Amino acid sequence: MTNKNILEEARALTLPTREASLNREASVSHFWNSNRDLLEEAWAEWEIENKDNLLVPDETLLDPRLQKAIKDAWENPEKESSVADLWEEISPGVYVAQFFNPERLADFRKYLEAVVNSQIPKRAPYGIQLNRYGIMLDPRSEGYLAAPNFQAFYNDIMDRYMRPIARLLLGTYGYDNQTFGFSIQYNPDKDKDLNGHTDASAATLNININLPGEAFTGSQVDFYDKTTGKTVQTTFESGQAIIHRGDVAHATHPIISGQRSNLVVWLYGDRMQIPRGGASSYGSVDNSESKVVTSDSISARERWTVPKSPKDTFAPF
Repeated sequence: MTNKNILEEARALTLPTREASLNREASVSHFWNSNRDLLEEAWAEWEIENKDNLLVPDETLLDPRLQKAIKDAWENPEKESSVADLWEEISPGVYVAQFFNPERLADFRKYLEAVVNSQIPKRAPYGIQLNRYGIMLDPRSEGYLAAPNFQAFYNDIMDRYMRPIARLLLGTYGYDNQTFGFSIQYNPDKDKDLNGHTDASAATLNININLPGEAFTGSQVDFYDKTTGKTVQTTFESGQAIIHRGDVAHATHPIISGQRSNLVVWLYGDRMQIPRGGASSYGSVDNSESKVVTSDSISARERWTVPKSPKDTFAPF
């Protein structure tokens, strides 16, 4: 099959209906799994076909201060406090910081617009309430965004940025080998809010990708502190990210006007293991010595490492 035919065949596929997807009909998984190789080849060919006018996403899209702090910490983990200093704790276990460089978001959004217009089938995150405009990002997911350059960027975000930040701020060491991600969009006419819930993750990083001046009203996010019973409300700014433990209850108010677009990425352990019983349980079992390794006993150098265990095939939705 020629490269041109790969793209044509992928674009000619008839996607499962939204109703069939929401009902988890067996034919839906069969569609994505039986066409996985074709779709991965199509995304690779799409990149080649558009190489002269398509952004290659990389960490230069991110906030310069964050880039520098992360680079310094990887070179010398004892400098990790410079990373922590960029994050403000707004509620217990909930931190906010600038993640994307607002001046580069237009480039990234143009790239994502090209993804949407590629006509290559993509699976929406229909496992949650938001199920129309999103895209699955992780290779463990059916119908994911398999463009090789995007996947390199995604893995960089997870390995170089999110995992050590989560270990540093949230103490997730031992529950962060596996990754998961999707994009979402809130609109006043559909997919406008999200009821209170917790995530099936050890850590969640929620990154706003609205452009500067791309205003919206409503869509505040509430975080509930189960210890004090207090609720903290916050609103996303352009390029800003919030990182929190998955067991922190949160909800999104209805969006009233405009749109809000976000990337949401998760970390959790092998076979979808997550800590139980609150922050004190964030640790891992060292089977060789039969002891629990808590976040307090992890060195800076251990935090700034990439797990060697392979990716598994378990996906939250």
